[in-house]
Amino acid sequence: MTQPLIETDASSADTTPPAIWTKGLSRRFGKMHAVDSVDLAIKPGEFYGLLGQNGAGKTTTIKCIVGLLRPSSGTVGIGEFDTWQSPTEVKARIGVLPEEFNLYERLTGAELLDFTAAMHGLTRTEAATRRNELLEMLDLTSASSKLVGDYSRGMRKKVALGAAIIHRPPVLFLDEPFEGVDAVSARLIRQLLQQAAAGGTTIVFSSHEMHLVEKLCTRIGIMVDGRLTIEETPQGLCDVTGKDNIEDAFIAAVGGEGLEGQSWYETSSG
Repeated sequence: MTQPLIETDASSADTTPPAIWTKGLSRRFGKMHAVDSVDLAIKPGEFYGLLGQNGAGKTTTIKCIVGLLRPSSGTVGIGEFDTWQSPTEVKARIGVLPEEFNLYERLTGAELLDFTAAMHGLTRTEAATRRNELLEMLDLTSASSKLVGDYSRGMRKKVALGAAIIHRPPVLFLDEPFEGVDAVSARLIRQLLQQAAAGGTTIVFSSHEMHLVEKLCTRIGIMVDGRLTIEETPQGLCDVTGKDNIEDAFIAAVGGEGLEGQSWYETSSG
């Protein structure tokens, strides 16, 4: 059994480690710093939005934390365990929905969930119960006997989410969970995530859907050029940027600009 990286005293809340943490996390690709000295400490039960423009380092950060990409320097972990020193313990405690997911396309939706449950050590009875509940919650019951390879993108994302949470992990990572998903499916996913968060699950959520970030997240971290530049509540982000809504606040935080002066695309009056 791998020993915990951090010794904790259960009698003191102050020594309880964060649910998710990074210390000096950096990841280089050649001379490019995709992630540059990022320190994160996400508390148990938080719904944390990790935001940034394309290429800001969000996905790379998540991949390093969950064990899909080794850091160039620094340390990362879940609770008292270092991801790279205690990979078995970490993977048992997390669920991951990556932006680009590879699924076993020759399995049916039901078989995929059964297989994932078995990999996490669930009994057949418990796996069947959870599988059926997830299929119903995600509106996939009628498609449960179809091959995953025949699923639409939205259906694939839903079954991948089901696979990520079937073992009821205390920590969940979601990279663009609503991308390519229709409005009905997006509502189902949102309700499922809200239910998980209410039950104490710690969630890291990366998305460009600002209205969902505002609805779901209790705290937001913004990355710019590989660095974590701001951490605030949604309202706090609006306050520090002087903006009235989360979208304008995000754009101000990352240094975005409008179309002022781009007169060449104005409609001709002739």
